[in-house]
Amino acid sequence: MATVQVASHPAIFTTKTPHVLPAQKYMVPATWRRYQLSQLINKVLSLPQPIPFDFLIAGEVIRASIGDWCAEHGVGEEETLQIEYIESLMPPQRMATILQDDWVSSVSCQNPANILAGSYDSNVRIFDASQNPLHTITGHTAPVTSVCWVGEERIIASASHDRTVRLVRVPEVHEGASTALASLHLHTAPVSSVVSDRQGMRLLTASWDTFIGVWSTSIPDVDEVAMEHTTEDRKKRRKVAEEIRTVRKAPEHVMKSHTGRVSRAVFSPLAAADHMAYSCGLDSTLRSWDIANGVCTSTITLSEKPMTDLALLADGATALGASTDRTVSVLDLRASTTTSAPASTLLHPALPSTLAAHPTDERRVMSGAYDGVVRVWDMRSAKAPVASFKGENGGKILSVDWGRGMGALGGEDGVEVWKIGDGGEKLP
Repeated sequence: MATVQVASHPAIFTTKTPHVLPAQKYMVPATWRRYQLSQLINKVLSLPQPIPFDFLIAGEVIRASIGDWCAEHGVGEEETLQIEYIESLMPPQRMATILQDDWVSSVSCQNPANILAGSYDSNVRIFDASQNPLHTITGHTAPVTSVCWVGEERIIASASHDRTVRLVRVPEVHEGASTALASLHLHTAPVSSVVSDRQGMRLLTASWDTFIGVWSTSIPDVDEVAMEHTTEDRKKRRKVAEEIRTVRKAPEHVMKSHTGRVSRAVFSPLAAADHMAYSCGLDSTLRSWDIANGVCTSTITLSEKPMTDLALLADGATALGASTDRTVSVLDLRASTTTSAPASTLLHPALPSTLAAHPTDERRVMSGAYDGVVRVWDMRSAKAPVASFKGENGGKILSVDWGRGMGALGGEDGVEVWKIGDGGEKLP
């Protein structure tokens, strides 16, 4: 019987991991996929514990066989392939589920010792690393939409449908009450998001009223905004068992350019560009802002893609916008055109409601969607997520956050904490 000869490709392997193959060419069968390539690395290096790897050619993660990739890209059998390998993202593992009485609209795990959650019941809650409740912060009179830590002073900012943002200081330990510091007053419609810069010196707020507020986090001695005395305000105050009187702050700048609801505004992740901010909205635009002058410096318009959330990768040059058409658009912020087609598109079977970029890896982002699934994406291969996991009860995902080695998600089913890491990242 005649032997069927399998085509092979010459290949040189490179890596930035500690697991380096000898510098030589290898003849790789065209039928090999990630599993066989990973076996090759482990066997040649005689690794004591098997390590799974992912493989890239020309910056693209290989998801099919070597032969299929070469056929798709017009690469001949005699051409030498430059294959880079990286340690695979380990499968996410659920660490805890924290059930809540109402939907959780916003979560933060940027403080490794605490999980921060804002809820539709108008409260903000803090949990310790073991998911034990530490504090419940009241004060808002409508659902909380967004929460964040402000610097390293144990200060929390929370935004709400009540059109305000509140600043509260919380103690380190379970004992002791939180201290309301200030309420921020500008917006005439629900506040979509609030974020802090790295130093905790400034805040950005985005609102349904189309405005973006730039705020100092310093606490004034007296009100900067006069108290309102409308019938609606009096009704809201009666709903709060004990009103906490705080000083009323005004913004430093009000940035106006959006023509529809602003979904999110964020600071640049780069220290050299800390004067820049970016925003997205239901007017299908992504806008860049000069914070110091309070002006819009550029606008990227996407055709009929109302955006629900925005994330910037760690490189500061790539933005991702989640849209109501069930896609996430990957956009180059350096593009000079005002109307832009996405560099790539991450497809979802349901509306992607929330995004979170990896805190240090400029190639990875996490998305949460209304199908109850959280997906981890690598920008080197946008055709499919590199990992995914589903909330315990499958409810809508409304918020995700990505800290070092862990992720938090909030939604219809409360709060969940997951261990998410790769081979080069130590997990807590």
